[in-house]
Amino acid sequence: MSTKLSENEITSAPQSLETPPPQIVVLQMATAYWVSQSIYAAARLGIADWLKDGAKSCGELAAITGTNEQALYRLLRALASVGIFAETESQQFVLTPLANCLRSDVPDSVRDASIMMGDREHYNSWGNILHSIKTGESAFENLVGMNVFDYFSRNPEPAAVFDRAMTSFSSSEIPAIIASYDFSSIRQLVDVAGGHGSLLTAVLRSNPQMEGILFDLPEVIERAKSAIAQDVANRIQLATGSFFESVPAGADAYMLKHIIHDWDDERSITILKNCHQAMADNGRVLVMEQVIPPGNAPFLGKLLDVNMLVMCPGGKERTEVEYRALFEAAGFRLTRIVPTQTFISVVEGVKI
Repeated sequence: MSTKLSENEITSAPQSLETPPPQIVVLQMATAYWVSQSIYAAARLGIADWLKDGAKSCGELAAITGTNEQALYRLLRALASVGIFAETESQQFVLTPLANCLRSDVPDSVRDASIMMGDREHYNSWGNILHSIKTGESAFENLVGMNVFDYFSRNPEPAAVFDRAMTSFSSSEIPAIIASYDFSSIRQLVDVAGGHGSLLTAVLRSNPQMEGILFDLPEVIERAKSAIAQDVANRIQLATGSFFESVPAGADAYMLKHIIHDWDDERSITILKNCHQAMADNGRVLVMEQVIPPGNAPFLGKLLDVNMLVMCPGGKERTEVEYRALFEAAGFRLTRIVPTQTFISVVEGVKI
């Protein structure tokens, strides 16, 4: 019997008409890292990129990637069973919609994010999760002997993977933020720890009346100089420093995307107070994070919160109540939470 699939049969995930019993569901969850590490291996090897022009045999892929042919076949067969790649005939593989997301050259690619999650920094830290649960401290720091930010500053290769993964997350978040939040009344906007300025660039493009300041550590701003788009370069000032000490003064709005969740309440309040002190009267702070909803409904932020516990010194995702308390301690009144089409929301606070 032929195992060849038609194009219509190559779906994003296998379907089942039966609901498995609870013990099987839990076992599938408990072994989920088998899938995640298999995705990591395929992402590291760039398998999806090699298949973008059509089917290849496992022998061809093994030769290209320098892997063992039978071992690679077993990996791809397993991934095909969960909808990532499909075997169209004996040991020939093609992309599926899920596998296409692992290409490096498509919008909303998750290749770099999959590599980051599977690399030893994340994987080994999650293996040490009980340390975090017992102590409330970072499992990563317990393993490595330094916090994750110091580690990345000393290890450029994993730092580059992290930077690319954050950029890939932003590719879907930035358009959603622009579509959901009205920036039009802002005269000058500071992007605090804004990296290479991709969010600030998008905001400025949508608001031609606005001036921007990109603020980050000196080494980050040095890299950002060559990344700033020419069409907005004349409206962006570059500034360096540490947000634990101060931020550029005089602007009427300060945005922090995926910054506050890296830190405990004390250090988060310090960052927000520095923004409060620097901004103009009636200024705004815009914190862009996942806001954990009440109840038992699935929400990515609930698992991301555990990742922050494992990886960061005091990092956490927060609820609306927790953000209100944080803002109040820093001198802000939380005025609204603006959801977007992604998991991220814009938490707006006004200086009081």
